[in-house]
Amino acid sequence: MKIIILGAGRVGYSVADSLVSEENDITVIDTDAERLRDLEARFDLRGVVGNGIDPQVLAEAGARDTDLLIACAAQDETNLVCCKVAQLMFNIPTRIARVRSSGLELERNQALLGKEGFGVDRVICPEESLTRYIGKLVEYPEALQVREFAGGRACLVSVRARPGAPMVGMRIATMRETAPDVAMRIVAIYRRFPDEPDRFLPCDGATRVEPGDEVFVLSAREQIPQVLAALHRHHGHPARPVRRIMIAGGGRVGLRLARQLAQRGGFHIKVVEESAERCVALAAELPSDILVLQGDATDEDLLGDESIEEVDLFLALTDDDEDNIMASLLAKRMGASRVLALINRRTYADLMHGTQIDIALSPAQAMLGELLAYVRRGDVQAVHSLRRGVAEALEIVARGDRKNSRVVGRKVSEIHLPAEVHMGLIVRGLPEDGGEPPADAPPQVIIPRSHTVIESNDHVVFFLPHKRLVREVEKQFRVSATFF
Repeated sequence: MKIIILGAGRVGYSVADSLVSEENDITVIDTDAERLRDLEARFDLRGVVGNGIDPQVLAEAGARDTDLLIACAAQDETNLVCCKVAQLMFNIPTRIARVRSSGLELERNQALLGKEGFGVDRVICPEESLTRYIGKLVEYPEALQVREFAGGRACLVSVRARPGAPMVGMRIATMRETAPDVAMRIVAIYRRFPDEPDRFLPCDGATRVEPGDEVFVLSAREQIPQVLAALHRHHGHPARPVRRIMIAGGGRVGLRLARQLAQRGGFHIKVVEESAERCVALAAELPSDILVLQGDATDEDLLGDESIEEVDLFLALTDDDEDNIMASLLAKRMGASRVLALINRRTYADLMHGTQIDIALSPAQAMLGELLAYVRRGDVQAVHSLRRGVAEALEIVARGDRKNSRVVGRKVSEIHLPAEVHMGLIVRGLPEDGGEPPADAPPQVIIPRSHTVIESNDHVVFFLPHKRLVREVEKQFRVSATFF
């Protein structure tokens, strides 16, 4: 696929990093020649120096035969105008714009952003993606990741196996016998080894879950609490809900998250911000029951005065990776139950994985799936980038019939997929138009067995330990030219 990326900042860099590895033809436009030289030195792509709203610059970047434009420059206005120029002058089929303004959402502003407006097919907002992602971690505090499929009806969760939990130490086959009615499947295990990174372990019935393993499980949404309890909580111990939250950093992400949590209710929230001017703005925008504190989140005295030992979740969300790492490590050492650090640099995120920081979250990884769904071939509904971009979870819809599809009407055992690909679950009964199903016929979440037959319009969720396997899955689900 031929792709133009406007903007070589943090988002553009991360997008280029992910898409180049999939053998796409990438061109990046930016006004900063030095940034482009750095990208060209690191990745197999082409840089074009100039303003992305200039038709001549877009033409030089190859816009006349480009399949996808991703406009992720720093200014919303630049991204929107670039999409409109790409639509009117070059007829680029798919146009995605990064938009920071919370008021500009395609669903609510179709007239402004749609084909008759700025010509945007999809709006992405990294800050909004982050707040949604963190919101799920607040809802399921024992999880390391929560990713949704089929409109939230199914989820992929990762959890750290703890000694004493009911299913830790069991073989996967024994788990199925112990809980036959639970719609769940373990699709991957990453095991810690001394002096080396976590190692991926393929899962079959003989695989045993050991304490310390990071376990990836696909299940129906309503069964996530049961799954987490079985792998992370001592038998008979109740779940400890998140009630006390401290947010370090009152920027866009911190503000959005505090506002979102306040709307949900039931939380005691403190926001720590170093800038006095920003504190005044936060106090004016947030509800009065949220306490805004001026100070440095790496200040041990401040954290002690604010009873950090009683905090259920500490979130370091500033723009500075080093501050986030240090604040999280300090909060954990002083007694915070769980800590999350927002880390932009991929190398830093890799270093922090498996340390006292419970979750090292990359902003780019939180929103990359929204872009990848447009790059995938076939009827791909959702993509989630995992393990810092190495692995992937993919939701793809089966189309056609037995005559023109390699999967529809066939048993799972008859589908030719690489051995490493894990078919995790099937969601059956969703309307083809993407609407809500009737109340008297809710969708089914099915754990596929070898004898399960794939039906047309089944939403099938896969776990792929390596992105290079994506093309094989897409090939199997592609219908022949006779399908209309």
